[in-house]
Amino acid sequence: MLKIFIGWDGREAVSYYTLLHSIQTRSTIPLQIAPLNRSTLATFYKRRRGEYDSTDFSITRFLVPFLCDYKGWALFMDCDMLCRADVVEIAAMVNLQNWYKSVFVAQHDYTPKDEIKFLGEKQTKYQRKNWSSVMLFNNERCKKLTRDYVSTAPGLSLHRFDWLDDDQIGSIPLGWNWLVGEYEHNDNAKMVHFTRGGPWFKQYKDCDYADEWRKEFESMTACQE
Repeated sequence: MLKIFIGWDGREAVSYYTLLHSIQTRSTIPLQIAPLNRSTLATFYKRRRGEYDSTDFSITRFLVPFLCDYKGWALFMDCDMLCRADVVEIAAMVNLQNWYKSVFVAQHDYTPKDEIKFLGEKQTKYQRKNWSSVMLFNNERCKKLTRDYVSTAPGLSLHRFDWLDDDQIGSIPLGWNWLVGEYEHNDNAKMVHFTRGGPWFKQYKDCDYADEWRKEFESMTACQE
């Protein structure tokens, strides 16, 4: 069973549920999927949302190994995505790679085009931007990500993976975190990421892959007769 954690932000609840549906309907293995919701973490996670945290899960994503008791593997992803393939492919790729690495990510090399993204949030630019939006954690090798460390470490330090040596960061294809509006359209993308804003927002209703997202939403909400 693959554990999957999806970032939760109340402003984008519809994107969470649509992503969840797109994952489940394509998976060929059992999944255990949970939202990373600050309200359910409040008993032990007290860090306030920072000035540069564009979502409620900007930092909580790094609690995944702690939540798994530093055992097994777990996949994190932002909620503003659409899955177009079977997530088992990610685990299969890792099995053929260096399984001893601590985390696997799509290693983007780009500078965001916009200064402002959805809902007026500032577009923060930094080294390794969007690497942390899809992460496959080898939880046992991420023990530095304690509750206290995640609660106090600088946000950019976490997102830049300063808590790891470079040789502990494995790679997955960019197609598993294809940045909509930053990259050209890709019919073969496995997971598209509406990082600048998705079609659930009026100002992005005509973005790339918007029709495909709406079709997934309609499939999720349709009643079977």
